[in-house]
Amino acid sequence: MKTNDLILQTMTKIIVFIIFAYSINLFLAGHYTPGGGFIGGLMAAGALVLLLLAFDMKTVRKILPVNYISMTALGLLIAVSTGIGSFFFDVPFLTHTFGYFDLPILGKTGLATAVLFDIGVFLVVVGVAMTIIQTIGEDE
Repeated sequence: MKTNDLILQTMTKIIVFIIFAYSINLFLAGHYTPGGGFIGGLMAAGALVLLLLAFDMKTVRKILPVNYISMTALGLLIAVSTGIGSFFFDVPFLTHTFGYFDLPILGKTGLATAVLFDIGVFLVVVGVAMTIIQTIGEDE
């Protein structure tokens, strides 16, 4: 029996956008204030879980055809690569660096290698959380 979840589905489309925007905000603010890849990834996974609750798994997979196990592997590769990259400069594992660069549109901008590590953590957290949720939620 299919229920009519029009209100839930309509509100989910709006709320998911807000949660994703806040997830990106948490991710980017993580270098100067509490936040970063882990909590940003949890918020993004929470938005995806809300989509799974409002719509069925088949619809969400059609909209977002993402292999979350591959996402986890890619994130882990990125995170470990940033740590291994420090060995090329004869510094301890996971030592990060920071510098200022003149970018064409943004002007003088500070860039840190910790952002790459956080991207890896973000991908790992979203991938693992969604793999667990989809495995639990499968009907088979």
